[in-house]
Amino acid sequence: MPKKIAVYPGSFDPLTNGHVDLIDRVSALTVFDELTVLIGINPTKQTRFTLAERIEMLESVIQPYPHVTIDQYSGLTAQYAQERGAAAIIRGLRAFSDFENEFQMSLMNRQIAPLVDTLFMMANTKYAHLSSTLVMQVAQMGGMQVSNEKLLEMVPPIVVEMLGKKYGVPGD
Repeated sequence: MPKKIAVYPGSFDPLTNGHVDLIDRVSALTVFDELTVLIGINPTKQTRFTLAERIEMLESVIQPYPHVTIDQYSGLTAQYAQERGAAAIIRGLRAFSDFENEFQMSLMNRQIAPLVDTLFMMANTKYAHLSSTLVMQVAQMGGMQVSNEKLLEMVPPIVVEMLGKKYGVPGD
């Protein structure tokens, strides 16, 4: 019997606790044998963390999950999923406003790869306000005088460390 693979794509620039929560919840589902966390590489998009840094962040948090792997791609997620034989693309929804764009994308993905389903998972309310963009805006503004404890509510410890190195985010 072939493995049932799910793909969770994103830029993870940086990884947030919302991403980690989704990885944890998908990993707990017994319907998939493997979850691939897929770092999207868009040559037209300026990232704040290098690919190597994003891989390092993800490697740090997936250690407890033996069936979770990391890969990278530049191109269409649906094509990647189809080539890997994935059963599903996992997408997180933080707010109703996310749904319209994600719905359109899922229909396009279905047209490109008819055998790959898109599964939407609602964000944990604890993390629904988080986005990589907002975390980076807070970090880059430098005016936030928050403790490591507050940062750890937003991002994993490895990300707090990397933000500190990159942007001088204050810590305890």
